[in-house]
Amino acid sequence: MIDADLIQQCADPRLDVAIVQQLVTQMNAPDHLTIRVFQGDKMVLVPVPKSAKQAVETTRQWVGNGNVRVGLTQYPAGLGVTDPSDIGLELFDTCENLRLGTELFGKVLRIVGQGREEDEASDFQTAVKAYFTGWFAGEQVFYAEEPESTRPSVPAQADVSPADAKRDSAVPADPNLAGIRIDLSVLGRHTNN
Repeated sequence: MIDADLIQQCADPRLDVAIVQQLVTQMNAPDHLTIRVFQGDKMVLVPVPKSAKQAVETTRQWVGNGNVRVGLTQYPAGLGVTDPSDIGLELFDTCENLRLGTELFGKVLRIVGQGREEDEASDFQTAVKAYFTGWFAGEQVFYAEEPESTRPSVPAQADVSPADAKRDSAVPADPNLAGIRIDLSVLGRHTNN
C-alpha cells in the first residue's frame, strides 16, 4: 500500500486518499519503474528496467508501437507525445507519476460520474476500466472535455453585486430573443387510445 503522506504531497488534491490508494492497488504495479506494453488485447513482455534511464529507453522504443503504461499509476506514456524523445525521467519519478496519474484518473472519474445515478463503487470500477482502456461511452476519454458539473456554472449569491441584480430585474426579457422551448412532460404520460 502506498504511503498516505506521499499521496497528500503528490496526488491530485481533489481525490480522496482512499481513492488514490484504490487506484494504485487496481493498477497492480510493483514499483515506480513498472512498464507494461499492450498491442491490442495482448500484453508484450518487456525487460524489467533496473534504473529510470533504462525505463525511459524501453518506453521510447515502444511508444507508437503499442499502448505503454508506466509507473505506479500505469500512466499512458504516449499521451500527448508526438516524438518519443520527449519522454523523460519524470514519468518514473514516484511523486510526478502519482501527480500525473491521479490528475488524469480524476478527470476520467468525473467524466464517468457525470449525470449517473449509480453508486460511487460502480463509478470507480467503470473509471478504472476507462482509465486503463482509454475509452468511455465510445469516446477517447483522455481527450474528452471536463464535465461542466465540476466547474461552477452559476455564480454564488455573494458574487452578484446589487447593481447587477438591479440591472437584471429592471430590463424585461425580450421574448423574441428566447430560444425554442418544447414541453416534453407529455412524453411520459400514458393514454388509453
